[in-house]
Amino acid sequence: MTDLNPQAKHMADESMVRCLDAQARAIWPQEIPLLHRYALPSNARILDAGCGTGEGASRMAELFPDASVLGVDIIDKNLELARSRYQKFGSRLNFQHQSIFELKAADATFDLTVCRHVLHSIPYADRVIGELARVTRPGGYLHLIPEDYGMLHFERAGLDPGEFWHQVPAAIGAASQTDMFIGRNIYRILAAMQVEQITMDYIVVDTIRVPRETFAAIIEAWRDGYAEAISEQTPLTYEDSLGYFNQMIANIRDPGGYAVWMVPVVSARVAA
Repeated sequence: MTDLNPQAKHMADESMVRCLDAQARAIWPQEIPLLHRYALPSNARILDAGCGTGEGASRMAELFPDASVLGVDIIDKNLELARSRYQKFGSRLNFQHQSIFELKAADATFDLTVCRHVLHSIPYADRVIGELARVTRPGGYLHLIPEDYGMLHFERAGLDPGEFWHQVPAAIGAASQTDMFIGRNIYRILAAMQVEQITMDYIVVDTIRVPRETFAAIIEAWRDGYAEAISEQTPLTYEDSLGYFNQMIANIRDPGGYAVWMVPVVSARVAA
């Protein structure tokens, strides 16, 4: 049977805590207006599926002060960290151990269902999206960030990062039966479902819109969490992988350099 969480080791690593923090700081300012466009009722019910350390769930609890937010994940270490960090929200923000393949909520429970930075890391993403839609009420919204590792661009130097991002995600995806390019493929999945008003937007994480150190922190966390796996699942050695990552980090930190990560943000309304 296919492993439903093939990146569990990486998700539980301390590098992922750093990654989720830096990604939230980079992405959230541009994500806020996208979340504000949803016509949510007062006292809305929001689900953050695959909430990790609660970076997104806590920000949504703050953005929607009358809402109740539930974050679910299967990494207990991350859930414990989320509970300890965000006690100030009280009963409005809760974290539970649940699989996003089999959510415990009844049909049509949530007004807004969010899944950020998860779908690329699991197999059967279409099943998960169907489960997210199931627990969303008719007229409610899905808000998804399905990463696509063909949407990272760095300057060429001694190495060509374009070759890295072409080869590595494809190899890791094949080894783990995941779609590391799901950002460009998710529209087809949604179009086959009972959803409407599908939108595709992009948050631009680059060296102009985002502080260079924040952007660099994301790539450093990926390096620290994934360089070993890359050496095991691709033709690249560990040293090769470090070389690519370190060159990309230097590109970001170079005051004259430019780099960009296009982050898809996909939304849809569950048909009434």
